[in-house]
Amino acid sequence: MRFTLRVWRQDNQFDKGRLVMYVVDDITPDMSFLEMLDVLNERLISEGEEPIAFDHDCREGICGMCGLMINGNAHGPNKLTTTCQLHMRSFDPNVPITIEPWRARPFPVVKDLVVDRSAFDRIIESGGYISAPTGSAPDAHAVPVPKADADNAFEAAACIGCGACVAACPNGSAMLFTAAKTTHLGLLPQGQPERYSRALDMVDTHDDLGFGGCTNSGECTVVCPKGIPLEAIGRLNRDVLKAATRSPAKH
Repeated sequence: MRFTLRVWRQDNQFDKGRLVMYVVDDITPDMSFLEMLDVLNERLISEGEEPIAFDHDCREGICGMCGLMINGNAHGPNKLTTTCQLHMRSFDPNVPITIEPWRARPFPVVKDLVVDRSAFDRIIESGGYISAPTGSAPDAHAVPVPKADADNAFEAAACIGCGACVAACPNGSAMLFTAAKTTHLGLLPQGQPERYSRALDMVDTHDDLGFGGCTNSGECTVVCPKGIPLEAIGRLNRDVLKAATRSPAKH
């Protein structure tokens, strides 16, 4: 198959950037989207041109590195699918494909389709840990956890930090990511000591980094490749409210 691509090219975060058109041939329906970009890059390199920079690592839908805006959709047209798991059979060769990076102020463009998502690391650093004094922590399997809490914690822990929620949100909010990283700890016994301070600290860091506020539009859950539900944000909001009443001096 032959595809026409409109790819965002940008040298660095200070460059204005532009969409450049390419035509790529000999693409099979079973090729992944990233394999198609590899084919294009091999041709560009052979012609002495600069290859397109894009993030990737595991190519198994686990690491969260491969996020792209494809025809205006985070990760492309298929639900519960990362860009690296997307195949070219999902596209019509007669329709051009527009490929852009995540668009959010806290995610500056590094080059072309690569963005700096280290803001997520700083959110986790501000509260994504538990107290486990050396020598006194019980074995994990020795602490009973209600089945519903375990299921909800596992669901939230599936977040791979790809940033699709931010890219899809009209406000550029990272609340679904923040909620996933707080609630999967806050639902478990081991996460209780920092439960409320964690919620406050991570939301404060989220806001300080320039992410927008959540207005419950739900776009984040539509594009989340791991299907994390909007209820996660509700749990986070409840913890923040409880934390605020417990710590009036801080807030």
